[in-house]
Amino acid sequence: MPIDKSLASQLLQSMLRIRRLEEQVIHIAQDHPGLIRFHYHVYIGQEATAAGVCGALRRDDYVFTTHRNHGHVSAKGGDSGRILAEILARVDGYCGGRAGTFHIAAPEMGILHSSAIVGGCVPLGAGAAWGVRQKGTDQATVVFFGDGTMEEGATYEALNLAAVWQLPVIFCMEHNGRGAQWGTRERSASHGASDLTDVPRSLNIVTTSIDGGVVEAVYETTAELVSKVRMGEGPFFLETRIERWPGNNGMFPRLLGGDTNITWAWEPASAPEALGAWGKEYDPVMTYARKLVAGCVMSRQEIVDMDASLAEEARQATEFAFNSPEPKAETTREFVYA
Repeated sequence: MPIDKSLASQLLQSMLRIRRLEEQVIHIAQDHPGLIRFHYHVYIGQEATAAGVCGALRRDDYVFTTHRNHGHVSAKGGDSGRILAEILARVDGYCGGRAGTFHIAAPEMGILHSSAIVGGCVPLGAGAAWGVRQKGTDQATVVFFGDGTMEEGATYEALNLAAVWQLPVIFCMEHNGRGAQWGTRERSASHGASDLTDVPRSLNIVTTSIDGGVVEAVYETTAELVSKVRMGEGPFFLETRIERWPGNNGMFPRLLGGDTNITWAWEPASAPEALGAWGKEYDPVMTYARKLVAGCVMSRQEIVDMDASLAEEARQATEFAFNSPEPKAETTREFVYA
């Protein structure tokens, strides 16, 4: 099937915006020690899943996400400057500086909550889907979480209730292998499953596994599931398998080889050796840009110009965040009660 240029441009732009945003987060943390006052996670290497899933959603659809939320917020339509301002705990952030890097929320575009607790967003997403069912609207609810979340009892209970009540929700497990350190990559100890997707299947939830690094596959699969959700069907379980970015190995993310160079897309051998096979074969941004050039959908210059514009956007977003003031001490008690 021919690639639609407008959609292709939209998906690539979303992925590049996330990449440039997250690189700025790492630069801020490294160049200004203590400015980000807590541990942080980035979404580099998983951009295709956020761009593909959120690209198939409407603004009023609900998204629940995790400690690795910056990419999801951006892909749903979030402003990079306000995201960075929130990460730096500034008043112009989405939550007025109260949420920080782990808990960015933007109800105006359907992101009701982000939870740093492993599995914390799953029952909340199921609850929102139940609310949609009660209201009788056709909004879709998507819950993002990692493979380690499948070890949580709350996750199993939420999946079970969603199945019993046939809720209009898509559970999206981004399987990047982080759970492997707890033994969940091949086997879920608490459920006796030989594969993590055996868990939702055991509850009669329609389950699909795809390559989470192929943005078009993610978009097309999600669009099909969303159309079913709008007709009142569900729940659905979507597993996107990710090749983890090497810079995420360790306590803090590191830009191995520096910022992404868009020319790696058509010159993969020039990618830094520190990135290994990931940089040459699995980087979702580079592989998609390479595909678009090879298929004559976009030219190299079009992609270079797009990337340059988004890099400048990220630079301006960082400047915006730095210029945003910190909350005043006398406002501490604001927003404590609804």
